[in-house]
Parts: sequence; C-alpha cells; structure tokens
Amino acid sequence: MTCEAIVKKLKGMANTKNIEGMERFGIHPKDEKLGVSMPDIRGIGKGILREIKNDKLVRHTLAQNLWDIKIHEVRILASIIDSSEMVDEEQMEKWVGDFDSWDLCDQVCMDLFDKVPFAFRKAREYALREEEFVKRAGFALMASLAVHDKKAQDSEFIKFLPLIKKASTDERNFVRKAVNWALRQIGKRNSVLNKRTIKVSEEIQRIDNKAAKWIANDALRELTSPAIQKRLRGKS
Repeated sequence: MTCEAIVKKLKGMANTKNIEGMERFGIHPKDEKLGVSMPDIRGIGKGILREIKNDKLVRHTLAQNLWDIKIHEVRILASIIDSSEMVDEEQMEKWVGDFDSWDLCDQVCMDLFDKVPFAFRKAREYALREEEFVKRAGFALMASLAVHDKKAQDSEFIKFLPLIKKASTDERNFVRKAVNWALRQIGKRNSVLNKRTIKVSEEIQRIDNKAAKWIANDALRELTSPAIQKRLRGKS
C-alpha cells in the first residue's frame, strides 16, 4: 500500500466520538487526529505487514514517510510497521522530539523502540532528559522492556531503579504515571526484582513530595498484593 492509500483508508475510518473520548483521557496531540481505534490501526498494520514483512527496507521507508505526514494515528501505524533493525539513534531522537501525547509516546515505545538493540541505554538517557514526553519515553521504555524482553538480566533493570527514584518527585502527570508504570512492571518481573522494587518504593514513600508518595503507595499496593506474591512464588 502507498502512503496515500493508507492515509485515505484511515481517514475513511475517522470517528468524531472517539476523538471526544481521546480528549477525556488527556490525549491532545498537536497534529491532526482521526479517532481511529487501536484495534483498527493494528488491523491495518497487520495487513501491511503480511505484504511486506520480509522486506525491512520497504517497511522502514514506508514508516518514515508515514511519520512525516503528521497525523496522530498515521504515526502510531508507522511504529507498528517499521523494522526495529533499521532504526538508528538519529531516528529515535527525531521521533521522541515529535511526541505530543502520552499514547503516541507509549505506543511507539511498546511497538518499536523497546526492540532496538540499544533500548536499555536509550531508556536511561531519556529518563534524565527534561522534556515531558521524552522523559516519559524513558520510563515507558523501562516498563515495556520489563514486559517484553524475556532474556534481559536483572542487573539491567536494577540500573533503572536510581533513575526511578530520582524522577519520583516530578509533579508532571504524564511523567509521574510513567515512573510508576516502570516501577510496577519491573517489580512484577520476578521475585528478586520484586524485593528490590519494594525496597525502592519504601524509600520513595519517605520523600516529602506529593508525586513521590503517590508513586510509592500505588506501586506498593500492587507489588505486595497477595495475587502478585503468589504468582512470583510460582515462578521461583
């Protein structure tokens, strides 16, 4: 499919009611938005990948061209069809600089960025940046890696914990929620990391800061819950 055909298809699925729902959930991209649901976007992505899955260069080129169109749902689709093996740091820097909503940030991190070979390093780098959605991307990457990278060593996630603690006082809503997300996902990975994240959560809880206390209390509620403890014991 050409870029023109893809955009035409997405525009034909535009839904104003969904746009209203996006706004209620704090999704306010600067770019044009169509209100196409994620299942529909993924369905289009699967169809495209059936045609060009084995041609990494074609996928990559199409993704770059789609991203440059500057339509919210088109950019999410670009991250679904791109080839992670073709992504370099220059592209990552360009794309994170374009993030203008939490869902675009999270979808790109979950669908593409967490699969690049230098994802752990970029997560640490972005977590230290000050731009709101770039910083969120750092913690969204941490959370995504905790879920998707089954072969990663515990030591890689332990390196994230000081960054999580450092960012726990950031009062910005989209940052603090991503920090909390990363903490919880790392802590649910296995019993060793569960103990480490509980300890860090307790340290964060003692910080005299509203955001830090919310992050810690919410994380501890889940990480110490009977359901999570039972699941982790079963994995031991």
